[in-house]
Amino acid sequence: MLKGKTALVTGSTSGIGLGIAKALAQQGANIVLNGFGDAEGPKAEIAALGVEVEYHGADMSKPSDIEDMMKFSASKFGRVDVLVNNAGIQHVAKVEDFPVERWDAVIAINLTSAFHTTRLAVPDMRKTNWGRIINIASAHGLVASAQKSAYVAAKHGIVGLTKSVALETATTGVTCNAICPGWVLTPLVQKQIDDRSSREGISIEQAQKDLLGEKQPSLQFTTVEQLGGLAVFLCSPTADQVRGVAWQVDGGWTAQ
Repeated sequence: MLKGKTALVTGSTSGIGLGIAKALAQQGANIVLNGFGDAEGPKAEIAALGVEVEYHGADMSKPSDIEDMMKFSASKFGRVDVLVNNAGIQHVAKVEDFPVERWDAVIAINLTSAFHTTRLAVPDMRKTNWGRIINIASAHGLVASAQKSAYVAAKHGIVGLTKSVALETATTGVTCNAICPGWVLTPLVQKQIDDRSSREGISIEQAQKDLLGEKQPSLQFTTVEQLGGLAVFLCSPTADQVRGVAWQVDGGWTAQ
């Protein structure tokens, strides 16, 4: 379905981003990966799917790095047809104790980076009258949790940005939507489970059950494969009139 098109997925060297990149590659899209850490392993996984893959290590808190990444993607593949804004970080603290530099970093990487990639991708999408912008928000883009003020603010902002861009591109072949996952068993979430197990002196299994039980009624993690499948759907002709949606994949979290 996406053969001949190019997908740029930020924060894609592991977790949700890598899962979505694989799903798009399976549909024939060439992939530009981005993120910290080892890139060779993820590149090899994508290449094994029979598509071209490149990597750019842009620091998503730096507009100049983002501009360079977008130019790099265009130089390699001509343009970005599918933009997946997934890069994100987390910090947990009470608002009165929240370090200012951590607030700035969370907002920059989780929200402002999506503005920069979008503003740079949309002109070429308009020229070809086709494009897909998929913002990875969160259940926290729709509801809040204590001690996550920066993350919740950023994810609410992503949902708002999604709606505005969807309206601005409504008469074109460009769509913009958000995916709002609940708990996904990424390395970041596994660390939270491990920390909880250690802190409370309980088993990993119990810590996992307790974590899910607080928010996610299904008591099951959302999987990266499910999120990848939804991203593929949003790129399909069936989703041509899906615009400005914040699509929950959260096991009932936001239905409560």
